[in-house]
Amino acid sequence: MLLLDAQPEPVRFEPATTALILIDMQRDFLEPGGFGEMLGNDVSLLRSTIAPCKALLVAARGVGMMVIHTREGHRPDLADAPPAKISRGHPPRRIGEVGPMGRILIRGEPGHGIIPELAPAPGEPVIDKPGKGAFYQTDLALILANGGIQSLIVCGVTTEVCVHTTVREANDRGFKCIVPADAVGSYFPEFQQAALAMITAQGGIFGWVSDSTRILAALSPSSAGLSSIA
Repeated sequence: MLLLDAQPEPVRFEPATTALILIDMQRDFLEPGGFGEMLGNDVSLLRSTIAPCKALLVAARGVGMMVIHTREGHRPDLADAPPAKISRGHPPRRIGEVGPMGRILIRGEPGHGIIPELAPAPGEPVIDKPGKGAFYQTDLALILANGGIQSLIVCGVTTEVCVHTTVREANDRGFKCIVPADAVGSYFPEFQQAALAMITAQGGIFGWVSDSTRILAALSPSSAGLSSIA
């Protein structure tokens, strides 16, 4: 077991029973000219998460941790998209409309794809989710159970929406959730701050918040002896 410096208190985790989950690191959300920028957002606020996510991804692969990627999006025929979700916003900014990187939030479109910097490696599961949470209408729970996973390191975007929803879902299912603050991002700094505070409130009501530097140090072979607990 490794000991990680975190808030509201240090947390123990074992790499063999921990999965790194990268939430919705998709082109439409993070790249200039995508759907996120089309909505008037500053995508640089999300792009700051790429380097920490990449470092954690490399480290997780290096120690043999399970790595899972998610993408939010719907079937091309929109049969899995609730009418209340499709009707939100104003045309041409609705789900299924043609955006700058293809149809918005539609599987298989260029904007739906994961950014090249964090491309899944062969054998790494990619969860296509029709909602905000990664457990809703997906086989994520089955994959984690089959892998003997007990703890999750949850990265990605956006902190207050898909990351938070996934952490809440995971917490209710008994998973220990660790969120690296620099590897999750929001278009709204005030939402980022509040979302992280909500995770650690009341003794860690949803989990623990740390950062990529501390997680990398815990996973480093040179520091394993200092971080391990008998």
